[in-house]
Amino acid sequence: MKTVYFDNAATTPMREEVVNRMAEVMKLNFGNPSSTHSYGRQSKSLIESSRKRIASHFNVSASEIVFTSGGTEADNLILRSAVKDLGVSEIITSRIEHHAILHTLDQLIKDFDISVRYVNINSDGDVDLKHLESLLQSNTRQLVSLMHINNEIGNILDLKYVADLCKAHQALFHSDTVQSVGHYQLDLQQIPIDFIVASAHKFHGPKGVGFAFLRKNSGLRASIFGGEQERGLRAGTESIHNIIGLDEALNLAYKDLETERTYIQDLKAYFVAQLKAVSSKIQFNGQSGNPDHSTYTLMNVCLPMAPDKAGLLQFQLDLKGIACSRGSACQSGSSQNSHVLTEILDTEDLNRPSIRFSFSAFNTKDEVDYVVEVLKEFI
Repeated sequence: MKTVYFDNAATTPMREEVVNRMAEVMKLNFGNPSSTHSYGRQSKSLIESSRKRIASHFNVSASEIVFTSGGTEADNLILRSAVKDLGVSEIITSRIEHHAILHTLDQLIKDFDISVRYVNINSDGDVDLKHLESLLQSNTRQLVSLMHINNEIGNILDLKYVADLCKAHQALFHSDTVQSVGHYQLDLQQIPIDFIVASAHKFHGPKGVGFAFLRKNSGLRASIFGGEQERGLRAGTESIHNIIGLDEALNLAYKDLETERTYIQDLKAYFVAQLKAVSSKIQFNGQSGNPDHSTYTLMNVCLPMAPDKAGLLQFQLDLKGIACSRGSACQSGSSQNSHVLTEILDTEDLNRPSIRFSFSAFNTKDEVDYVVEVLKEFI
């Protein structure tokens, strides 16, 4: 059976170079980075060299990069410490953020009785920037948390505009950039953002490792306590091979960024055109069908199917060897509609199946053709 992987927004296959580099480190560099003997010093040196290389991609200081287990931990660290340690009493976000944000805020409301205000989302899934500006008219200590690229519909937030807006109103700005790091270049000297996060497995690196960028002198403090690793901001013996894997994957991602982006953009445009040729009733959720307003790495498609047939579509696609998703992988198995699509679709469209297809440079037009032929059987 032919197999096709179009779920790269959930996780990406690791590059062979990354696997080989990690295997080398696991064999040769097993010393604890906190140990003072030569084995430990070698491991520590590897970590700090990786930290410098990662920082260079964003034009920031190595001291502003903190390694974590991934984006979720990094989001939790930033949001919880902003409330506990920086005196933030009001957080502005949207209802289409990743659950790493929304569920953390739910808990912060219970623990600290903070105020959370939600910026309006337009029918196309974009943040209403005028409404955001109105929410920033406050005398309270505020933090804005808005993702750069929506992981379900691919809409892109203007980070520079929002960062400048927050700075003008003395508000902190945090963005979940898990879907953009490794796919977009972010010069954080030009974008006055306070905090971003990343997960290596979104750009062909290993799972279980990521980082937070914390602007120098931010005042954030640890949420995991123990040793003094990561300058006291994240206790626990560092996962050396994972950090090196993250570094290797990010280097390769940015080295080949323009070539791979052009290839994937062409692949997505081809997929969109093929689907439009199948049926004019196929809809593209959010801005995902618009190449100028959405990421090149994914699209979200609402298919013209009767509700009684829609429920088993993803299962049937899986039987055909096609890996895709209804939305965030973190919601896999949930019987509830996507919280993102619930915000932007009417009841009729919500009852139709919406499928997210997400791409990497390892995908091909032949795979697109196969998926389109299979979808014709159901539409």
